[in-house]
Amino acid sequence: MSLGIAFKGAEGVVLAADSRVTLTTMTAGPMGAVAIPSTFDNATKLLRVTGQNFVGAVTYGRGALGDKQPRTAHSFMPEFEGELSKKTGDKRLSVESFANELSDFFLGQWKQQNMPLPAPPGSDMVFLVGGYDEGDPYGRVFEIFIPSATKPVERHAGEFGMVWGGQREYMDRLVAGFDPRLAGIAQQFLKLTDDQRNALDAHLKAQLQAPIPFQFLPLQDCIDLSIMLIRTTITIQTFLIGVRGVGGEIDLATITRTAGLKPIQLKALTGEVGRIGGTL
Repeated sequence: MSLGIAFKGAEGVVLAADSRVTLTTMTAGPMGAVAIPSTFDNATKLLRVTGQNFVGAVTYGRGALGDKQPRTAHSFMPEFEGELSKKTGDKRLSVESFANELSDFFLGQWKQQNMPLPAPPGSDMVFLVGGYDEGDPYGRVFEIFIPSATKPVERHAGEFGMVWGGQREYMDRLVAGFDPRLAGIAQQFLKLTDDQRNALDAHLKAQLQAPIPFQFLPLQDCIDLSIMLIRTTITIQTFLIGVRGVGGEIDLATITRTAGLKPIQLKALTGEVGRIGGTL
């Protein structure tokens, strides 16, 4: 599940994600097999690479690769760093080149771990890659789906805005103005064609989207909005029946043209005395 955000603002890119990973196990019940979700709140979904200081990524969707020895995306980063260093040395990569390298690496890991190809719908490991190309005034954001759509697709090219994914229904309600399932529900109830459903979806977005001036927001406002949207999802889920897939602490970093990637808030390893948030 999870919730990941890549926010392309005029002053910089914000990458943010929660820390919860959900493991679903099947067990026998009186009425047959029952799925039981278990959650762990210390996963790292904000990904950085040593030597590539103007690009980063967040991940959501499938939390780990492999069945017998599952590994998170974060656990693969030392290997990715090593392979990337051998190929590029200390060369600064463009955001798109970095996204392509990340995609190739994780597609390779998907195959090595004998994950299903094609993957069942909704089971991709998704990456939002954001950063700055050298000399460019504004950042770029790319989206990758492993293994279903491995070619990085640029989002908000020539404009500003947010890309988000995972357990997104409450963020969609706040930003887009309606639950992403609404058009499909209306299609079934009203017997709409696919074209009519798509037209309804576009009309609702045009009429209901929150009037947020993405192009004018200072970087601090981009940070605050990203945190608020993830925190709101975490909070509302505490009252709901169902999979509470977003939780734990919120990790967030900014990437700017001059300063590169800068962690703003990161969870830190602690002992039993208590957890103190830290930055690197």
